[in-house]
Amino acid sequence: MAQVEEQNDQAIIDGPVMLIDDERAIRVSTKQWLELAGHSEIEDFQDARSALENLNWHYQGIVISDVKMPGMDGLSLLREVKNIDANIPVVLVTGHGDVSMAVEAMRNGAYDFIEKPFEPEHLLDIVRRALEKRALVLDNRALKRDLVAAEGLDARLVGANPIMRALKRDIIDIAPTSASILIQGETGSGKEVVASCLHEFGENPSGNFVAVNCAAIPEQMAESEFFGHEKGAFTGAQSRRMGKLEAANGGTLFLDELSSMPMDLQAKLLRALEERKVTPLGGNVAKPVQFRLIAALQEPPEEAIASGRLREDLYYRIATFVMAIPPLRARKDDLPILFRLLAKRAAETFGREIEMPGPEGIASLMAHNWPGNVRELRNAAERYALSTRPPEEKLSIILNSEKESQTKTSLPLTEQVRLFERNVIFASLGRHKGNVSAVIEELSIPRRTLNEKMAKYNLKRSDHE
Repeated sequence: MAQVEEQNDQAIIDGPVMLIDDERAIRVSTKQWLELAGHSEIEDFQDARSALENLNWHYQGIVISDVKMPGMDGLSLLREVKNIDANIPVVLVTGHGDVSMAVEAMRNGAYDFIEKPFEPEHLLDIVRRALEKRALVLDNRALKRDLVAAEGLDARLVGANPIMRALKRDIIDIAPTSASILIQGETGSGKEVVASCLHEFGENPSGNFVAVNCAAIPEQMAESEFFGHEKGAFTGAQSRRMGKLEAANGGTLFLDELSSMPMDLQAKLLRALEERKVTPLGGNVAKPVQFRLIAALQEPPEEAIASGRLREDLYYRIATFVMAIPPLRARKDDLPILFRLLAKRAAETFGREIEMPGPEGIASLMAHNWPGNVRELRNAAERYALSTRPPEEKLSIILNSEKESQTKTSLPLTEQVRLFERNVIFASLGRHKGNVSAVIEELSIPRRTLNEKMAKYNLKRSDHE
């Protein structure tokens, strides 16, 4: 016991341990030693087949298995485990081992090999090191997954503003879970884009992504649209129709402008979410469904509830996590690169050659309030790409076509100076396709100063290459 206490004084790396041995006495004694050493997640099995049923690519622990067992032996188990995940550490234990068996086991990917009878401290040391290795593998996988997701998000959600970085971080964190999500954002802010990103980086990206604008569905057709109907359910129902909830089975259902859904239908939706079943209009048999729900509102949910357009119980059922998309006016640092990207895409679509706006034009974009958010910006970029006028002239026409009260924002002098400096550097990077040396020469500033200002204004040379 003293030896175990001495072992417990060391840092214990805890994690799942799968213990496989056909001899019950061996399993019991080994499990007790591991538990006394501080390992709390131990599962024991008397045969390899039963153990394999509990293994998958996401398994966070290690496997300790006897070699000589009836049915599937330890070496065959090792091969099966490696087919599931080559990075799950497998420790083989035998009372009949020899040098050739140990060599074969290590060649086939065993993490380690130990003979009976063994010293408990030796096994505990192997378990600790194997769990450390598994934890490192899983951490690296998570990091790679996050990097891939981040690269994909940067292409879908353009912007390096701190608010946008926080939103992207939330998407990466929440997407792999099954949590229901409520997205709140102004019209044109990109709620459906965020919802599709959550689907694409989620658990079932190959499933259907079914997007429904609740405000666009006539009230008399709403129940059939969402829940489907059977043949003969009403006049004109000549065949069975699948509803949106059933169509989203195995994937994601995105309900935009949820507060526009009739209140009685909200009650039926709540019941379907709780029971995970859908009963079509005119039908008697409930159909099981399993989908991730993402809903969106333009206004704050508490206002929708107070005005009687959103059921409070439905809100609490769907708002496991709430994401707020910032309006474009709250992240104006992203405007130059976002406008440039949208204008380039529009030019490619329309087959036009375009010249990007200079500092004065970018300043006018910054001074605009953008009540229609990214949707309005996209429209402006398309009009810009279509026009053959000089850059500053056509921007002035586009931005002044809206009411002055809606489009212009009064900016303090310090903010105007800051935006002007940022726009000058941004425009120079664009002219020189990200060549920093050329920008330094054109603007006559030291490299260190340019680097500091590029970091300050979230400017990247890669955005202009």
